[in-house]
Amino acid sequence: MISKKEVQHIAKLARLGITKKEEKKFQKELSSILDYFQSLQEVDVSGIEPTFHSTEDILIKKTEIMREDKENPQSEESADKLIELAPDKKGNHIKVRAVFD
Repeated sequence: MISKKEVQHIAKLARLGITKKEEKKFQKELSSILDYFQSLQEVDVSGIEPTFHSTEDILIKKTEIMREDKENPQSEESADKLIELAPDKKGNHIKVRAVFD
């Protein structure tokens, strides 16, 4: 089991102020997590080929799994209704906060 000193060190690294009660709780939880990783280390994966990316088929086999990008026009009435509901607007455009400075 992970020691209380190690829990305190981890909490300090994460800049967490924890109580004695939380210290005991985290001691049990972190030990449980580390035990789980230990059990994963024991799994035989010698016959399994590693995967380097979740979209490996797209990158290597050039398999197309994306849907076609199609226009989905809305009626002018529904667009006007959406703009009307916006909290801040200018003409036919919805104003939003700047994403980039």
